[in-house]
Amino acid sequence: MRLVAQFMKRLRQLGFLRIALGDGRGAEADDGRVLHLFRNRIELKKAFSNAQEEIQRLKDRVKQQEGATARVQELLQGLEARLAQPDTAYQALVFYQLRELWALGQNLLQQFITELEAQQIERERRNFFAEFNRRQFSQRQGVEATCQGAEETAAAARTRVSELERYLAGLQRFWHYFHRRRVRQELHAASIQSLLAEQALGEARSARAALEAEQPNFAGLSVESRRAINLAAVAYAQVLRERLTRTGLYDATYQASGRREPSPGEYGERSRCVRMMNEIQASRAVLEDRRDVLPEIRSRADAYRRLARYRGEADVVPDAASLAPDDSPTSSRVLAEDCWEIYRVLLR
Repeated sequence: MRLVAQFMKRLRQLGFLRIALGDGRGAEADDGRVLHLFRNRIELKKAFSNAQEEIQRLKDRVKQQEGATARVQELLQGLEARLAQPDTAYQALVFYQLRELWALGQNLLQQFITELEAQQIERERRNFFAEFNRRQFSQRQGVEATCQGAEETAAAARTRVSELERYLAGLQRFWHYFHRRRVRQELHAASIQSLLAEQALGEARSARAALEAEQPNFAGLSVESRRAINLAAVAYAQVLRERLTRTGLYDATYQASGRREPSPGEYGERSRCVRMMNEIQASRAVLEDRRDVLPEIRSRADAYRRLARYRGEADVVPDAASLAPDDSPTSSRVLAEDCWEIYRVLLR
């Protein structure tokens, strides 16, 4: 009976232990679920905060766009009001035709730079690929010669090893003992030479594969080419400036380019406005005339090349002060005055 009582006591203790262990595993599962919910809550709060920030950014952009739209509407209303009045309508027409004349100079300059850049890129790309092909052809000849020599050396080394192995296999008599030892030494040295030859052959083949996989990478125009194009653009801008100056409209065009609307009574009465509009149309033809313009651009660009100074070796836009040291005909104030807003179109 005493043994039975002790056995039952042991069973009850085991039952309590099982219940305690089961409760611990349940508590750990509950803790895991709580931690998972807590992490989800943090992620949701972060996503909600990001969404609120994005909404605020969009609202700010909408307000900015509304402000820009309101300003444009105000300008349009002002333009309509000026065009509705006989004493201001012609002045508005002159003002916007002057602005369009300035835009024409910008477009001509942009078109000129685009054409020069395309021509120079095509020229340098051809030269680059031709030089790449010449260099690769020369390298390929050297690599092929090295690879062929390595193949011949490796083949000779393998043949020598095979011959020594066959010769050694035939030396089976007891009186061949010393001869076998000498042949084994020769075989060992030949095996080392064969391994070295195989390694050299592998390196030669790797070099040939790397050369065949090499692809040309044209990096674009060089610094010298971009400098030459920019100097040619400055020369063309100076030509356009002088042409417009000879028509007497440069100052009025330059002033109109920096404003949104004309000043009251700026261009005079109707008759003077009509005369200015006729002069503007004639000036358009003067600016667009490209006859004999290339020699003049070339001569001016050569003169500017001797004057141009740059702030660094990688800079391609010359210092404005270096092109206008004095009032001589060879100098230019195009960069100093940002004529035709040239800095927007120059290459970088």
